[in-house]
Amino acid sequence: MDKICRACWKDRFWAWLIDVLLVGILWASLLTISRTYSFSPVGLGLLMALLFVYWTALEGYRGQSLGKMLLNIVVLGQEGEKIGFKDSALESLGKAFLLPLDCLIGWVVYKGRGQRAFNKFSNTIVASANEGKWCT
Repeated sequence: MDKICRACWKDRFWAWLIDVLLVGILWASLLTISRTYSFSPVGLGLLMALLFVYWTALEGYRGQSLGKMLLNIVVLGQEGEKIGFKDSALESLGKAFLLPLDCLIGWVVYKGRGQRAFNKFSNTIVASANEGKWCT
């Protein structure tokens, strides 16, 4: 039986970086418009919350953030099904607030599975969105 082709860590990193830069630019623009130039712990916490909402909304709605769309990868359920907002929120929680720990646990505990800890907790995988691309 064939399995869905999981996205490589390189593509996942670039998608994450694109998303962080896009949301960061929006965040910096809002700070400039409001004449608030503080990148305090509160400001960074609000940026992380904005990233959490961004990822939850886009990935819960269509399985892809803008970065994932550009790299042609998608978040799916374990069997290749579309995920909902609940799974998206849980998956995004680690990515937005606990990424170093999320990746470290995933790499150590789920070695060879290509999953962050919060992917495992939310029963999601990140896969190639190329139609017909399957791994054996």
